[in-house]
Amino acid sequence: MKMINELNDHEHVEGQFLVGNVSKGVNTVGGSYFSLELRDASGTIAAKKWDATLLDEQIFIPGNVISLVGETNKYKEQLQLKVLSAELVSLEDIDVERFVKAPPVDKEILIKRFKDYVASVKNENCQKLLAYFVNKFGDNLFSYPAAVSIHHEYSSGLLMHSVTMADLASSMCEIYDADRDLVITGCLLHDMGKIIELEGPIVFKYSTEGKLLGHISIMAAEIRKAASELKIESEIPVLLEHMVLAHHGQLEFGSPVLPLTKEALLLSLVDNLDSKMVIVNKVMQDVEPGNFSNKVFALDNRSFYKPAK
Repeated sequence: MKMINELNDHEHVEGQFLVGNVSKGVNTVGGSYFSLELRDASGTIAAKKWDATLLDEQIFIPGNVISLVGETNKYKEQLQLKVLSAELVSLEDIDVERFVKAPPVDKEILIKRFKDYVASVKNENCQKLLAYFVNKFGDNLFSYPAAVSIHHEYSSGLLMHSVTMADLASSMCEIYDADRDLVITGCLLHDMGKIIELEGPIVFKYSTEGKLLGHISIMAAEIRKAASELKIESEIPVLLEHMVLAHHGQLEFGSPVLPLTKEALLLSLVDNLDSKMVIVNKVMQDVEPGNFSNKVFALDNRSFYKPAK
């Protein structure tokens, strides 16, 4: 089975793919179809499943691994896949090596950086909360992705995202006179709710709790629960809850509240910076110098230019 980055135009395709984004449409004669993003460890490809059936609705669900038969073609100079037939792959039959994408930095290096940041925090209550969650989530902290798709969607993506944010925030705290202990703790804790939001031993999809609550509210509740168990009476837990609740920066981006402390604002800006730059880097990988990328939905549907060298 070829990987996505090995596919060519006008090619018969058979193999396993991970379903990413899915949208359902209706054609001019009233028939249903699916617009799909299919993934493996090498990349993504846009796909269409025409004449969609009720059975297809149970197959084309984000996070599912499917076995399909299809053919490639180009649309507006971009390779895409026409799905002729597909079926759900059972967990025991998944070809794991097709989907486990390694982080861009060695996992052991990332773990050391994470632990170094934990050790650098001086505030006693921040220390207690960090130790509580490191113990609670264990190895999942170091293996989970940060998302099903979009950014840091690989093994240890959550770890990579959190450590990179701490790298960025550490210097900014000094520049802007922000509480470093709070910000570093926020960087390391803010997305840990994704360990509950996402599930899957090989490929990840949203859990029931994740669909109903989302990682932001999940983690805010986890911090409050931890503070109660640890009998922390300072305002540190409330400040961290606020940072988690506000870290998407805007109400329309999923934050229940706007950042109302310097540390919460800094955390939201660093989170946005890291996620957006990772998206751009991923999109630009296959763009030749002197050309524009495809439009990037997550970045206001813009195309990005790679300067000629």
